[in-house]
Amino acid sequence: MATVTNLASVAPSSAPSGNADRPLTLELVLRELEADALIDREILDSLRSTAKFRNYDHPLTLIAEQKWRSAKPPMRVLTLEGLTEWLARRIDVPYLHIDPLRVDFSAVSSVMSSSYAQRYRILPVAVTQETVTIATSEPFVRSWVPEISNLLRRKVELVFANPLDVRRYVAEFFSLAQSVRRAQEKASDDKTTVSSFEQLVQMGATGTPDANDRHIVRIVDWLWQYAFEQRASDIHVEPRRDQGIVRFRIDGVLHQVYQIPAAVLQAMTSRIKLLARMEIVEKRRPQDGRIKTKSAEGDEVELRVATMPTAFGEKIVMRIFDPDVLMRDFRDLGFSDDDFVRWQGMTTKPHGIILVTGPTGSGKTTTLYSTLKTLATPEVNVCTIEDPIEMVEPSFNQMQVQTNIGVNFDSGVRTLMRQDPDIIMVGEIRDLPTAEMAVQAALTGHLVLSTLHTNDAPTAVTRLVDLGLPPYLVNSTVLGVMAQRLVRTLCSKCKAENDDMSDETWEALTLPYRAVKPAKTYRPVGCLDCRMTGYKGRIGLYEVMLFTPELRKFINAGVGIDELRAQAFRDGMKPLRASGAHKIALGLTTIEEVERVAPPI
Repeated sequence: MATVTNLASVAPSSAPSGNADRPLTLELVLRELEADALIDREILDSLRSTAKFRNYDHPLTLIAEQKWRSAKPPMRVLTLEGLTEWLARRIDVPYLHIDPLRVDFSAVSSVMSSSYAQRYRILPVAVTQETVTIATSEPFVRSWVPEISNLLRRKVELVFANPLDVRRYVAEFFSLAQSVRRAQEKASDDKTTVSSFEQLVQMGATGTPDANDRHIVRIVDWLWQYAFEQRASDIHVEPRRDQGIVRFRIDGVLHQVYQIPAAVLQAMTSRIKLLARMEIVEKRRPQDGRIKTKSAEGDEVELRVATMPTAFGEKIVMRIFDPDVLMRDFRDLGFSDDDFVRWQGMTTKPHGIILVTGPTGSGKTTTLYSTLKTLATPEVNVCTIEDPIEMVEPSFNQMQVQTNIGVNFDSGVRTLMRQDPDIIMVGEIRDLPTAEMAVQAALTGHLVLSTLHTNDAPTAVTRLVDLGLPPYLVNSTVLGVMAQRLVRTLCSKCKAENDDMSDETWEALTLPYRAVKPAKTYRPVGCLDCRMTGYKGRIGLYEVMLFTPELRKFINAGVGIDELRAQAFRDGMKPLRASGAHKIALGLTTIEEVERVAPPI
């Protein structure tokens, strides 16, 4: 026989008695605020006298609208989320912040109907073999608990959640689950199609609904909406044999967020390809495209879409670009004063080659676009050749690589040379012809910016020589190289002091420099603002190597990478880990983050 959890073993003095359902009242909440000495009685009485003339959906929303400050330290504004968490403690019901990325909407929608959830202001948030966790905004309305428990033969665990979140997600989760279900029903009427060589062929298996089906449109729109809200930088849509996986990359780390039926995922893929102006019927070769849309706040967002055929169908990655990145200040990107001076010294030269190195996702594009934005004045002509054009900027003349018609990096640079450019940006130097064209552009009086994939700045020199450039050409054209990485920054609202770092650990991190160990370092904790990760946002680590006369002598002599690196250090270059140590000393990140992304010396 199913059991029912004890919903509130210790109720407040003002809680309703008996077994009858009673909605949460404003008077009850005000009494609890007064009993807990959070708000002065005079202020509470003023709300009592005016509340009857106001329309409000829930007492907590009305109180949150007042923007009162707590009378208890640290005297923060009483937000709706904070009030919800406080009241949950007062009535001894577990508190839950609903994270939509952690909720299996297909499972929770099978627990009850949408109308039932709306009637009682409840929302299933987790389902297991033994229990079903249900969030409520009415903790004293409990008549539905034994009914649900007996029907599902599971223990009901009640949690108290933000009333606006409950109302919002009841509408969205059930609507989304219905869209997925209807899309599957439509697919069942189609003939089975084999989209990949590893797909299991079953008699009577579901097909694929149409890409323009309104249910598929709703699912894709909803996917983008949550990706924007969660600050995702990439959306991965990955097919599997029986279902699809959706993952978001947030602050450089991938999070699995949803599972989608295989037939629905195929229709979603077709919908995305359609909007990205790709060939929908072509599933055998990779394709690239772009989509421009708007977030819920009305901000323009660009998505770079790339497909790849896999064993179970087409995998799609959508990289999300914020146009505001072009306007970011260098110090916001993480440049120290010394980094900025050295970088500006290179970028203000009239001609030469400047290289930015680092792995994929290390922020090279952001650095180059931010730099070009500052250089693109009305007096200069800025031209780029990219593969693909990641962000469209009106102040640049941008050309995209199209290998199918013979437009590649080296031919693109040759074309740009005939366009009277002052500054040229080459997306990547990946072969000798492109490197030779970049050198030719620099020798004829142009400033060339480009990227390389190397672990650090000194290695870029050996990389160019390995491609086939003579050392004397490297010496005469390259102005400098900057390597960079991105580390997650600590959440400013929940970070705490950390006393675990030893002197030996700090010294090892800051070699070959002996930087002074900071008096305080910090560690991640986790709060609602950072989705309980302890980190929010990312910042750059930079290693700027200038081509000084002394360094050029070493390059001409053909010395090894260790000698080059040692000379660069003598010339003032600080390694990536030293840049990370500076961020740790400022309380921006942790030693674990720096060691994770920055290579050792």
